[in-house]
Amino acid sequence: MTGPAPLALSMGEPAGVGPEIIAAAWTALKAQGPVFVVVGDAALLRAQGRPVQTVLTVADAAAVFGRAIPVLDIPLPAAVVAGRPESANAGAVADWIEQAVNLVLSGEASGVVTAPIAKAPLYAAGFRFPGHTEFIAELTADAPFPGTRGPVMMLTAKDLRACLVTIHSPLAEVPELVTVERVCRTARVVHEALKRDFGVATPRLALAALNPHAGEGGAIGLEEVEVLAPAVEILRAEGIAITNPLPADTLFHDDARASYDAVVCLYHDQALIPVKTLDFWGGVNTTLGLPVIRTSPDHGTGFDIAGKGVARADSLIAAIRLAGQMAAARAAL
Repeated sequence: MTGPAPLALSMGEPAGVGPEIIAAAWTALKAQGPVFVVVGDAALLRAQGRPVQTVLTVADAAAVFGRAIPVLDIPLPAAVVAGRPESANAGAVADWIEQAVNLVLSGEASGVVTAPIAKAPLYAAGFRFPGHTEFIAELTADAPFPGTRGPVMMLTAKDLRACLVTIHSPLAEVPELVTVERVCRTARVVHEALKRDFGVATPRLALAALNPHAGEGGAIGLEEVEVLAPAVEILRAEGIAITNPLPADTLFHDDARASYDAVVCLYHDQALIPVKTLDFWGGVNTTLGLPVIRTSPDHGTGFDIAGKGVARADSLIAAIRLAGQMAAARAAL
């Protein structure tokens, strides 16, 4: 297998489904790749019943990958019980993420894939970030980046790329948070990422409206008139192809998806409902606008099913494949 450097896959919450879906993903990808190296606890991964080999460098992973899961071993300090997170292991979980990011910043790895984390044990141990996205943004803040800085969250499912202006904000706060500046920054990040990371030469963006029927000219809300239309005007003046704000209820059917390369959505469920309807098991969360490529499965730690052997690896497999495709696109620039 040739191509970009291996991906760095952080193991995530050790008491969740991460170890088992990583093992399943390796089984699915060992013949064709993309090659990845796990940053985590080798003993925990070995307990999943797949061959595991510790490596000293990322460069060693390619020679190992076809016969065993390559692991940069950073052992956990406390025992792991499936389904029961332990805050004593939170420091190691954060360290795995940081090490994976550093491997990409140093050029040893081509992208980061993150298995799901549990926020409560991390917070109990003093972790001060809302999640992966903000932590990785902080870790890469000083790295050079020739574009508009994110982070912007993109969710992908089949042929849909849905990007978010606001993420985990209460719905009552969304109208105030959707500003001309935020819409423009999100669209710039997405436009640049489509060219840089997805090989789309002339990106076409769609913009979802906030109100029903796109506000009916101001009769059902003024955000389309006062915020979204001015943002569209600014973006078009910069050469970005973007639609007028369109009713969200007509943006996601088959013919509509064929008319754009990505859609800019204004709040969480506006993007997540169509993504999970299209491909509930295979959706991917991608962070755009950072010096490192980062993808993750679009699901949580699954404490209720951890250790039972029933967790599906579809989303992690899709995340690894997408990270490999994005790394290849960046390498081709």
